[in-house]
Amino acid sequence: MQKNTKDKILFFAPMAITFVLLTIARIYCHQPLLRTLPLYISLVVGLLQSRVSRYAPLIGGFNSLLYAYVYYYFGLMAMAAYALFFSCPLQLITFLQWHKRAYKHSTVFRCMTTKQRIWTTIACVATWLVTYAILKAIGSSYQLLDNTISLFGILISILTMFAFIEYTYLIIISSLISIYLHARMMVDQPEQITYLIFSIYSFICILKGFFQARALYKEQQELAASQSLKPNAES
Repeated sequence: MQKNTKDKILFFAPMAITFVLLTIARIYCHQPLLRTLPLYISLVVGLLQSRVSRYAPLIGGFNSLLYAYVYYYFGLMAMAAYALFFSCPLQLITFLQWHKRAYKHSTVFRCMTTKQRIWTTIACVATWLVTYAILKAIGSSYQLLDNTISLFGILISILTMFAFIEYTYLIIISSLISIYLHARMMVDQPEQITYLIFSIYSFICILKGFFQARALYKEQQELAASQSLKPNAES
């Protein structure tokens, strides 16, 4: 009984602490609630992501509409377009896909082939170069980081939608870049402290989700292996 209570406290503690820090920072920086509302909603999304729950993309998809507005306000055009035209629809589709291939509270994961990894890398490099040129031409803020995070977001969203286990590695890198971006932006826009606080919380949730996803994938592989051996064992 005591162990269950301790586990629950450890599970919800990061969200509760982040909620308090976000509120203090929002009041101190005189930020309107609308510009920080998606962060509060993302606290729940992050909690679900730490369990690799298939309901995380459902809530996250609708929350992307709010993020699109906030990114546009801060001059992050690529991230605003990504949130509106990619993150929102892809997360909703991800929920439907994961629901079809449900496994416990999550989904059945798969692994990319070598050929898929090579072609994905080539496509990402080409897209990054084209997008960077466009952002530079229109004068978007923080072009290098904005472009990189947005491209990572699109790639991770697609990999997540098809339940490729590789997304769990890439999302860690993307999260670290996001922390660096918001830290950089605080120099010119101190109110970005709310997004920096959330980025750190998100990184914690992503790390938890990484180990949870790897454990589920290993469990699924062992289950598939045992089932494939059954006919031979019975004969």
